[in-house]
Amino acid sequence: MVEPVPSSAPEDEPEFEDHADSGEKGKRSKKHRKAKKQRSFWVELPILIVVALVLAFVFQQFFARVYTIPSGSMETTLHGCPGCYGDKVLVDKITYDFTDPGPGDVVVFKGPEPWVENETTSQESGNPVVRFFQDIGSVFGLAPPDERDFVKRIIATGGQTVSCCDAQNHVVVDGKALNEPYIHWEDPTDQRQEPFEPVKVPQGDVWVMGDNRNDSCDSRCQGGGGLRGVVPVANIIGKARIIVLPPGRWGGVSDTNPQANAQPVALGMSAPSWQQGVPIGFGMVAAWPTLALSRKLGSGVREAVKRKR
Repeated sequence: MVEPVPSSAPEDEPEFEDHADSGEKGKRSKKHRKAKKQRSFWVELPILIVVALVLAFVFQQFFARVYTIPSGSMETTLHGCPGCYGDKVLVDKITYDFTDPGPGDVVVFKGPEPWVENETTSQESGNPVVRFFQDIGSVFGLAPPDERDFVKRIIATGGQTVSCCDAQNHVVVDGKALNEPYIHWEDPTDQRQEPFEPVKVPQGDVWVMGDNRNDSCDSRCQGGGGLRGVVPVANIIGKARIIVLPPGRWGGVSDTNPQANAQPVALGMSAPSWQQGVPIGFGMVAAWPTLALSRKLGSGVREAVKRKR
């Protein structure tokens, strides 16, 4: 006996749904979801802020970082002074992973041991809250970093010989006088640079100087000068690219290569001032016998002419 197949739907259940009831339920569902979204925004906002800070931190640690210029040693390329609002500079950290630092590059670097061995460490606040915000500010370029970082311009690289100065007061590299349009003189009436003896830069190091040439302690004086003043390439953090703040200073950082249009210096490297006076003195001493001889010859000619007459 074949039994009838029972119906899949109960007999008392309506075959069609009431569309009016469905519409009311849909409206209530949309209102519920909207209310839920408004509440979740305030929950997600702190998460978004934390993620943004983490991404910014990672970016500045590995790709580029904003640094505050603390002094006037790079005027007027970069502005800075103790207690003032110094330029905020974006420093490219990945360039030197693919290329070598070159003459004219403005670089930020960690001070070598000879540069910082006599420096006093910065005093941290005893307040942990203040210290926390100081650390955060240094990471995001809103405060000077705790470590001893410097910003200077590369003048010579490994294997080159640098000295100062030629007769026209130019720095000389490998016997050529540099063209340095970026130099700033505190006193425009006194544009003389402090001379220094020739230094051959070791391979793997660079010789750096400030654009504010007479108000910058750089490779000429740091660590005692000479080879103690050179900076290892490994210490270079990155290349200064853009001034990001203040708005009135916004723009790129000049990387003019001073060696590009360098002119040969006569007789090679410039000599000290006392040696430069030797040829003049020798010429004056040698001129006396020549003058006396010419006078004797002149008087002899005049006597001969008189006798003929």
